[in-house]
Amino acid sequence: MTLDYPWLYDTVRARFDSDEALEAFLPRALTPEELRRKGDDRYLSAMSQRVFQAGMQHTVVDAKWPAFEQAFAGFAPEQMARLGPEHIEGHMQNARLIRDRAKLQTIPQNARFILDIRQEQGCSFGAFIADWPGTDTIGLWRLLAERGARLGGRSAAGFLRLAGKDSFLLTSDVVARLVAAGILTRTPTSQRDLQAVQEAFNGLQQRSGRPLCQLSALLALSINPGF
Repeated sequence: MTLDYPWLYDTVRARFDSDEALEAFLPRALTPEELRRKGDDRYLSAMSQRVFQAGMQHTVVDAKWPAFEQAFAGFAPEQMARLGPEHIEGHMQNARLIRDRAKLQTIPQNARFILDIRQEQGCSFGAFIADWPGTDTIGLWRLLAERGARLGGRSAAGFLRLAGKDSFLLTSDVVARLVAAGILTRTPTSQRDLQAVQEAFNGLQQRSGRPLCQLSALLALSINPGF
């Protein structure tokens, strides 16, 4: 089945005072050129921030993130890849940080992941992310889950959103709209279900010309006006 974009837009537009108010509310993604210009330290920082957000209030993590930036010297992957157990133990004594050993250990692991991608692809990690087609967002999620540390589930999508990559989110409201449209019967867990989601977003994008992040927001707003 397909989602009717005119219906989706009109349903959400009715909840705003003007076209301008709706457009101002919708999220914006970085352009491919902007993603390429970002240093790979920013991608490792976003990965790490997302890892710490999992299971915690995001506002708590966000408030502490400047202390993480300072403690981890700006998250340069080359330096972070060399962090050993003794360094992690040292950070466990830093009261300004969230002292979760398992999550701290993902920082050198994900730094090595970024460096591996750079070596394999012959380009920056930012260029790799920028060039990945939005029509296969779920393929990028799968790669992040398989090769990154603690980047499975919603964390892959959350990282991409933090990094500025155009992508969709599968929040409970988005899933509810996809279920109502007959595209899903429940929260997607299988690759078959995720492929159905990808095809639904690809179709909406073809019909609307909008970025995936905005389509995701429109789907959520069609269920929950307070999104």
